[in-house]
Amino acid sequence: MNKYVEEGKVWVESLYGRLDEKISAEVERNGDSIPYVSRDGRYDDKSSHDDIHWWTNGFWPGICWQMYRLTGGERYADTARGVEAKLDEAFDEFVRIHHDVGFMWLPSAVANWRTTGNQKSYDRGMHAATILAGRYNPAGRFIRAWNKGKTGWVIIDSMMNIPLLYWASEQIDDPRFAYIAQQHADTVARTLVRADGSCGHIAIFDPANGELLDMPAGQGYEAGSSWSRGAAWAIYGFALSYRYTGRKEYLDTAKKVAHYFMSEIARTGDVALLDFRAPADPVIWDSSAGCCAACGFIEIARHIGGFERDHYLEWAIRILRATEERFCDWSPAVDGLVRMGTVAYDDLTCQHTPLIFSDYYFIEALLKLNDRELHLW
Repeated sequence: MNKYVEEGKVWVESLYGRLDEKISAEVERNGDSIPYVSRDGRYDDKSSHDDIHWWTNGFWPGICWQMYRLTGGERYADTARGVEAKLDEAFDEFVRIHHDVGFMWLPSAVANWRTTGNQKSYDRGMHAATILAGRYNPAGRFIRAWNKGKTGWVIIDSMMNIPLLYWASEQIDDPRFAYIAQQHADTVARTLVRADGSCGHIAIFDPANGELLDMPAGQGYEAGSSWSRGAAWAIYGFALSYRYTGRKEYLDTAKKVAHYFMSEIARTGDVALLDFRAPADPVIWDSSAGCCAACGFIEIARHIGGFERDHYLEWAIRILRATEERFCDWSPAVDGLVRMGTVAYDDLTCQHTPLIFSDYYFIEALLKLNDRELHLW
């Protein structure tokens, strides 16, 4: 391990006390509400019937379980359990659930089960996995994204949901879940990951025969551009698929996208623009992309050795240091730790603001660097 990585690990360790102070204050204010975005220093709440199925609803309990792992504070665990129970309403409604069940129940129910062995939480995780497996299209070998007529749609975000299927396969020793996950990952790698390591966001297939029909614009600038958070999903998602399967092509894909991501953020001070191929003006950042990518870099590093391992760890530390210096608000009086998150290029309502998943991945990366995180994915 080189000196830069050693110093980075020490620096990260020095942040844990501030992190506890910040997040414990947010728990005191927000309890088991379900935050998404912080506006004027206060989180909103996605607990309502209209929002209970929202894709980010697992990240607040995920933060709390990570903080419980770090500190042992029971208030964190109680808060996470409260959100998990609320998410049962999404199961009850069912028809509005879509592909993001991994984002919703891995950091909530499965995290609870991993930590406490709670049987009800295990059941919730298996229920979510079965829902996700039920979205598999065998003609196209993909898991369908979203609802409302999007029968042939696939998105890059799905790479972070399929670990739920790998987990389910391990739990009941049933290969069908992992089979679906791998078939889907192969389709994503073939269609949405480009030769240069950049990624598309959306692919549309004919649901009857699996023919690729279109690759429209998504949350980036336009079709053919390079949405940075999509690249981050791919980096971390394919690295996790390698962890579960040992298939080298997944690790190679994660590395390819990682190298592209590194080359892009090297030009912007180690933080990510929302889209690497958007016009120079206006400048739109997305802090969540860097935070997720940092987790992916650390995951890649765990599967390799020597100089190459240090290379990925160095880049994770560079991202974390730049994010902390430029974007973090450590004040316990304000909700939201990582500022400058942006949901989509054309969504002016959530631009350059704290987002719950930016905070989650920043916190996970801080813990993951020193092997102190709860494995959620």
